[in-house]
Amino acid sequence: MPFTETALKQSIVYTGKLLKIRDDEVRLHNGETARREIVEHPGGVAVVAVTDDKKVVCVRQFRYAMKRELLEIPAGKLERGEEPLGAVKRELSEETGYTAKTWRSLGEIFPTPGYCEEILHLYLATDLIKGEAHPDENEFLSVCEFTFYELNEKIMANEISDAKTIVGILIAGRILYAL
Repeated sequence: MPFTETALKQSIVYTGKLLKIRDDEVRLHNGETARREIVEHPGGVAVVAVTDDKKVVCVRQFRYAMKRELLEIPAGKLERGEEPLGAVKRELSEETGYTAKTWRSLGEIFPTPGYCEEILHLYLATDLIKGEAHPDENEFLSVCEFTFYELNEKIMANEISDAKTIVGILIAGRILYAL
């Protein structure tokens, strides 16, 4: 028997610039009902951008929700109606100045499936061309580069705790180096 849940009633309880929050009543697979609080999020993109000398382009930025600076792969949210590949190209250029000749999808991940509909589309970018970064207004970050080995060491030492970065590095490393 599949463990499905069917929406009986949905109501928006909050609407912000980035997301909405719903309060759903659902029917469980056993016939009972339950409530689910769901965050509607437009989704996002993230990229493991690898230079010709095999370094991964990363960004450091302060993340207010976590109250600290994080080391991450470049990423951003999808705009309404935007295709993921177009969005990831835009984000890589804005945040780092790099563009890429070669793109490969690394798949999709669900960062917080217990309460959020967000889907992150991960990409690998190679054959990079360096340019000038042009981050969004009020977006402050620094660009840095690390080898896959250095990033794996940082992951294992819990110096990188951002989920999309960990997943992206592990998948890209496996593809490029059969790690």
